[in-house]
Amino acid sequence: MAEEQLKAFIEKVQGDDSLQEKLKAAADSEAVFAIANEAGFSISADDLKKAQPTELSEEELKGVAGGNPSSYWKRIEFYKRIDAPLY
Repeated sequence: MAEEQLKAFIEKVQGDDSLQEKLKAAADSEAVFAIANEAGFSISADDLKKAQPTELSEEELKGVAGGNPSSYWKRIEFYKRIDAPLY
C-alpha cells in the first residue's frame, strides 16, 4: 500500500505545478512528507527506503544507454529534493 501511495503521489506531482513549487521550496524531508500528507497521501521515510530500487529498471537502462535518461534523472532529482539516499 505504501508503494502505491508513493507512486500515486509522484504521478500527482508530475501533473501539478503547485505541488512542484511547494516541493522545491521544502526545506527538508519532513516538509516533503507534510506536503504529501496535505495532498492526501500517506508517505514516510521508511516508505521511500522500501520503494527505492537497488538497480535500474530495464526502461531506465535503455533510456540511459540510448541517450534519453529522463526517467532515471527524474527519480534522482526527486530523491535529492527530499534528502533521501538514492540507494
